Amino acid sequence: MRKLILLALVGFGAQLVDGSLGMAYGVTSTTLLLAINTSAASASATVHLAEIGTTLVSGAAHWRFGNVDWRVVRRVGVPGALGAFLGATFLSGLSTAAAAPLMSLILLALGSYVLIRFTVAGLPTGRVGLPLRKRFLGPLGLVAGFVDATGGGGWGPVGTPAILASGRMEPRRVIGSIDTSEFLVAVAASLGFLVGLGSQNIDYGWVVALLLGGMAAAPLAAWLVRKVPPRVLGSAVGGMIILTNGRTLLRSEWIDAPAAVRYVCYAVVTVTWAAAVVWSVRQHLATRDAAAAAPADRAGLADGVSS
Repeated sequence: MRKLILLALVGFGAQLVDGSLGMAYGVTSTTLLLAINTSAASASATVHLAEIGTTLVSGAAHWRFGNVDWRVVRRVGVPGALGAFLGATFLSGLSTAAAAPLMSLILLALGSYVLIRFTVAGLPTGRVGLPLRKRFLGPLGLVAGFVDATGGGGWGPVGTPAILASGRMEPRRVIGSIDTSEFLVAVAASLGFLVGLGSQNIDYGWVVALLLGGMAAAPLAAWLVRKVPPRVLGSAVGGMIILTNGRTLLRSEWIDAPAAVRYVCYAVVTVTWAAAVVWSVRQHLATRDAAAAAPADRAGLADGVSS
């Protein structure tokens, strides 16, 4: 029972971040399942089955708040579903010993990308309103869907920053559209895992716990997307993913690092993570203050001209 309550809380926290940032439900939940020695394929299957419900509720909430562009959902979601099905069947065929470090490596790369992307670059907004092309969204969806299924997460970390980087959509609409299209990815990946693994390798109690926690957080997250600075959340989540999956890799058969080496690596990651969060907070406050000062400066200039 304690484990189920913990999973429900993880589902709540992961969906709260995912719904307000457009990523991290899968990588956060899968990272936890791997940490308690769940096989890579079973962990990804469990998370994707739970995501069928959480993405449905999250998509409905984002639609209600006007955060969804349905053309983007269709153009990125359909190829994403195909990529997710292929990724699920690929992961199901790997041995547990080979799959666990491989998944942690993928998650580590995704976490590093999220941390660097949001800490260093923030969110570009200079080209908002220009259309997104099919030749961009189709391949993006295919790759993101495949990475999502094989890594237990990745739809958001791949899709959200890529579309944000284009600067052609408001951040809240990028997040809402990615979250909504993830329903198609979750369904396709779940079908792929059921075909490859069979239902007997999935703990449905864990699925329900993650699902209930995520569904409870989804409406709140859709509202928070307008309130919480994504830059700070991105740095915080990216660092957590790096630390957790770095620990898994250092202890795996691939590396099997001595304890002294592991602790030094943990310390370096923790210090870097803390510095990134502090930097993101400071940059967010500076950007907010500059935006608040701009109208006053324009008003003062106008008064000077009129006088």
